[in-house]
Amino acid sequence: MRLRNKSVLITGGTSGIGLATARLFIAEGARVAVTGRDVTVFERVRAELGETALVLQGDVRSLKDMRAIAAEVKERFGALDVVFANAGRAFPSPLNAIDDDLYDEIMDINVKGVVVTLQAVLPDLREGASVILNTSFVAQTGKHGISLTAAAKAAVRSLARSWSYEFLDRKIRFNAIAPGAMDTPLISKWGMSDEWVRERKAEFAQAVPLGHMGKAEDIAYAALYLASDESSYVVGTELVVDGGASQL
Repeated sequence: MRLRNKSVLITGGTSGIGLATARLFIAEGARVAVTGRDVTVFERVRAELGETALVLQGDVRSLKDMRAIAAEVKERFGALDVVFANAGRAFPSPLNAIDDDLYDEIMDINVKGVVVTLQAVLPDLREGASVILNTSFVAQTGKHGISLTAAAKAAVRSLARSWSYEFLDRKIRFNAIAPGAMDTPLISKWGMSDEWVRERKAEFAQAVPLGHMGKAEDIAYAALYLASDESSYVVGTELVVDGGASQL
């Protein structure tokens, strides 16, 4: 029970990495609230996480939404011990294909969403709280056709460093997790055929030194370490969980 009695907010927590992290954190004793936009999955998520979990609708790009979520979490759980700013999107973004809509979609969700989330919850963070930002291994490598996502995640990596200094007086620890190629529902949201998705997953797996894509649970366990008191001397860092893809 490494998170016994800790209060946690996970954005983008109704699928993939966020949902896997919520399951693990609850098993480790935490009170967990998750956010999402797709209300059609909320009933299933509530059934999976149990009646003690909060499943809240909101858009991380909206300060109004996130302040309402923060207020509800505070009313139910009290001050926050852990925030996992996990909500994000990744899309192919070759330079010649970038238009206003694609730019706004990628940058607003991945960067603005993190800024807005922290603005909303900051008054409710306990001294010594742990904040985890979701980045990506693509910010450390040169991958074809995904420059905008890489740039957005690089910005989030920078925020983890900057905010670590900014809130040293409150002993709030900001760290990042950089997932590699993960077998989660995210790639299915690109609107491609099932065959295309299978082919891409095979390509991704082949490019990983360990020979397979990661699971959402791989990131959840990394988040558990950063959320727990075991990482009390870890601040401003980025934990890369990518099967060696950016390192070997």
